[in-house]
Amino acid sequence: MEILDVLPSRFGFVIFTYLYSWIMLMYLGVKVGAARKKYDVKYPTMYSDKEQVFNCIQRAHQNTLEVYPQWLVFQTIAALVYPTAASVLGAIWITSRFSYAWGYYTGDPAKRMHGVYGYIGLFGVILLSISVALQLLGII
Repeated sequence: MEILDVLPSRFGFVIFTYLYSWIMLMYLGVKVGAARKKYDVKYPTMYSDKEQVFNCIQRAHQNTLEVYPQWLVFQTIAALVYPTAASVLGAIWITSRFSYAWGYYTGDPAKRMHGVYGYIGLFGVILLSISVALQLLGII
């Protein structure tokens, strides 16, 4: 038995969603690196005592990294049964992280809420994961 025999036929969409998430993470990381140089914040310092905009750029990346592991788990569970829906929801979440970051990059933390629509994607894959669990338990 090969992995291609086990995974749903549309799991390729999920793989592209993971690649999109990698692009997003690299983008956010590069922005932090550029901000370190611009605002002269040396490693290993995480946040600046002087530069609020740097802190916003760093925080946008850090917050994404804090949520990313949970998103990966739920994205994967949901995608095993609902690959197309999980891919759409994943793309919504990933795209929202760009909106979140761009709002944060203004230096006004309230503008990070431009990415609030990402909860549709996150909660969507969580709900699909619950559905998968219930199916496995024979409840639905």
